[in-house]
Amino acid sequence: MKLHFKISYFTHWGQNIYVVGNIPELGNDDVSKAVPMHFVPSETWELVLPITLKATTEVHYRYFLKDENTHTETWEWGDGRLVTVNPQTLNQLTLVDAWNSVSVLDNVFMTAPFQEVLLKRASFLGTQTPKNSTHVFRVKAPLLKEHEALCMVGSSPLLGAWDTHHALIMNYDASSWHVSVDLSKIEGDVHYKYGIWNIDNKQFSYFEHGADRIVPSAAKKEQVIVNDTFVRVDNQSFHGAGVSIPVFSLRSNKSFGVGDFADLKLMVDWAKRVGMKLIQVLPLNDTIGTHSDADVLPYAAISAFALNPLFLNLERIQLPAEHPLQKNYASEQQRLNELPLMDFMSVITYKLKYAKEAYLLQKKVFLVDTDFNQFFKNNAYWLKPYAIYCCLRDKFGTCDYRHWNDFAVYDESKVEPLMAPSHAWFDEVAVHWFIQYQLHLQLRDAVSYAHTQGVVLKGDIPIGVNRNSVDTWVAPELFHMDMQAGAPPDMFAVKGQNWELPTYNWDVIESADFDWWKKRFQQMSCYFDTFRIDHILGFFRIWQIPMEQEEGIMGYLNPSVPLYVDEFESRGVWFDYERFTKPYITDHILWENFGEEADWVRQNCLNLEHGFAYRLKSEYLSQKAVKKLHEDGKISERVKWGLFDLISNVLLFEVPDSQGRQYYPRYGMEALSTFQALDEHQKRVFRELSVDYFYRRQDAFWYQSGMRKLPALKRASNMLICGEDLGMMTHCVTSVMKELGILSLEIQRAPKDDKIEFFHPADAPYLSVVTPSTHDMSTVRGWWEEDYGVAQRFYNSQLGHWGKAPYFCEWWVNRDVVLQHLYSPAMWAIFQWQDLMGMSPELRRENPNDERINVPSNSLFSWRYRMHMTLESLLESHDFNEFLRNCIEQARR
Repeated sequence: MKLHFKISYFTHWGQNIYVVGNIPELGNDDVSKAVPMHFVPSETWELVLPITLKATTEVHYRYFLKDENTHTETWEWGDGRLVTVNPQTLNQLTLVDAWNSVSVLDNVFMTAPFQEVLLKRASFLGTQTPKNSTHVFRVKAPLLKEHEALCMVGSSPLLGAWDTHHALIMNYDASSWHVSVDLSKIEGDVHYKYGIWNIDNKQFSYFEHGADRIVPSAAKKEQVIVNDTFVRVDNQSFHGAGVSIPVFSLRSNKSFGVGDFADLKLMVDWAKRVGMKLIQVLPLNDTIGTHSDADVLPYAAISAFALNPLFLNLERIQLPAEHPLQKNYASEQQRLNELPLMDFMSVITYKLKYAKEAYLLQKKVFLVDTDFNQFFKNNAYWLKPYAIYCCLRDKFGTCDYRHWNDFAVYDESKVEPLMAPSHAWFDEVAVHWFIQYQLHLQLRDAVSYAHTQGVVLKGDIPIGVNRNSVDTWVAPELFHMDMQAGAPPDMFAVKGQNWELPTYNWDVIESADFDWWKKRFQQMSCYFDTFRIDHILGFFRIWQIPMEQEEGIMGYLNPSVPLYVDEFESRGVWFDYERFTKPYITDHILWENFGEEADWVRQNCLNLEHGFAYRLKSEYLSQKAVKKLHEDGKISERVKWGLFDLISNVLLFEVPDSQGRQYYPRYGMEALSTFQALDEHQKRVFRELSVDYFYRRQDAFWYQSGMRKLPALKRASNMLICGEDLGMMTHCVTSVMKELGILSLEIQRAPKDDKIEFFHPADAPYLSVVTPSTHDMSTVRGWWEEDYGVAQRFYNSQLGHWGKAPYFCEWWVNRDVVLQHLYSPAMWAIFQWQDLMGMSPELRRENPNDERINVPSNSLFSWRYRMHMTLESLLESHDFNEFLRNCIEQARR
């Protein structure tokens, strides 16, 4: 018997198509044994492959492109194809396939939120399968409406002979349309097209776009299976609206001072009532490292997998009425829930105590529970080390595992005994199994409920992990522990951001086939349909700050192609190492930085080299050393900040181990006094090389960096991926995201084009999320009042209103901003809940400054915002809910 593969693909010289599958003739899924196909003009690749099968067999196969020019492989998107081969009835099976590129927009609608919730449809029987068939046609049409089915019309009488009244109605199941036809009496090629059939009135509606499709006839004892990938119809018709709110911000009558997973159900009810199809939340990972207010930061998780006990609903694990914690539960719940902001420490302390007591009372039943043990088995790879970490954290009184004596370095043989029921610490380990299992059940319950209501959940995956996390303890080789991740200066932080998170060792991660990252994505998919990748630029390059520095401004891009000494010298600039790489300090600068304390700094912090050059003494060379001196009371606050500025007043950072030949330019150097002191020629050269470094020379390099990681990670789950692509954008990031079907984020007041002040939602690409604000920004109302001049320009140029803008953001101004986003061509318009409430003069909060979730420059005092009304009262706000629903239905249909 023979398998005849045919696929169309436009290739260049040096490119070849291969096929690999699960039978010996196709390499037994071993890529190194994949079979090369043959080029047949024009743009077609074929392979006739003799096979030996003794019985009916399911053959799974995939195509990929091998490029000998770039030594890369490009795989067709999806899980491959599956055909049933019966050697007793066939001499040849011809497989006519269409290449499914990951960049095909329709693939977005094959992801989980659409296939499992938003576009989910029941099986449909259009045409009975004949006893004998020569041709099987398969195609996908994810955007068909409920009253529509797919049909075929073609040149053969069995396909209606181009008469749409006799169209062949196709069948639907397993996310695709298919039909079997007996064309044994047809000679030559068959022309056909797919069309849309109205199920209700049983009439043909319209043809797909494009030219006829063509399939060859079948010989005797031959079957032809046609995989046409997607029908050619409008694939930009879906427009959804969503609401963004942290779980901790939810407030119900039963909340315990913080939103929990049970409260999500009420938010789902409201979302459905107003026509929202999506709820977006912030990261839900456990952040409890220090048992202090510092643990409030949702982007500094101690585990990339564990859920945060903060979101545990205590009523689901209720203690007996006579228990002391249960006796004062009602009064404490009322006190905490009436607070305008979350009292983080009071809430988390009470919840952890309550959960531990519940575990002790339930452990005999819990530990032998079948469902729990299955959960434990599925999640043991992270759950076991996480629980031990939590136990040791509390035993040693610190999350810094370097102080855990014999456990400072993770050793499975040493920690395994702690999980034995006979060990004295067993309960202090197992309680965390209990808490995680309860969180899992409660979140899954909320997710399942959302799906029944036609609402999907969007999660958030942080780019980094806490330096003292389970992940860095168990697998430190995956991280650069001597570096810190952050961001360069932007509109949110003028000196950049230092997140104090370790950066990734991508070479080691890639050598393990991205296993750790794949598991993160797979874990997310247990709870979320779609997710936002925080700082997606980190998959291309990260802003990396040496450990000895404090401010983000002291960082550089990694990986990146640095500047070379030769580049300065070829442009006529003699490379002055001392001048370009060391802090530039003059008496004038000292006075500007330190005022009356300048003399003290000159005498105590500086040396005079060569009789004229000020140099920092060794104990003041790094910002971390200066910070320690300030903490010890040895220098004043003003001296600390002044020294920070001196240390950062440099033009270039030397690349380690480059023998003084390679350098990273200091970001924003043109604003520095060291730059202003250069001569005009030097300024021009430094400006030219700096722009080239940050915005030009890295593009091809970063493209390859992103394509090494993101395709493999995208395959790890079927979630819809959205990228937070703010910051120092380059063309390669946009290209990769578009190529992989990753949605971009478009924010009206943060345009990616630095030549415009505002981005208009009407200009958004379809594969994007538009929003007027994010959790790191003030709300629309808060922003309006920050700078009246900006508000005035926005009022005239973006909202199209004449005259003077109102000083305060009136409800109708807020409404106009929301409507602009609702009418955007973007796939999703997602709003902070506060921005939606801003449209109601009755429901909006009095002070818009109380609505902000996070101030990036002051994160430790952020992340405590809560709704100013309960979800129950929101559900009863009938007039506003109807108004909002009408806005959404009219704009997003």
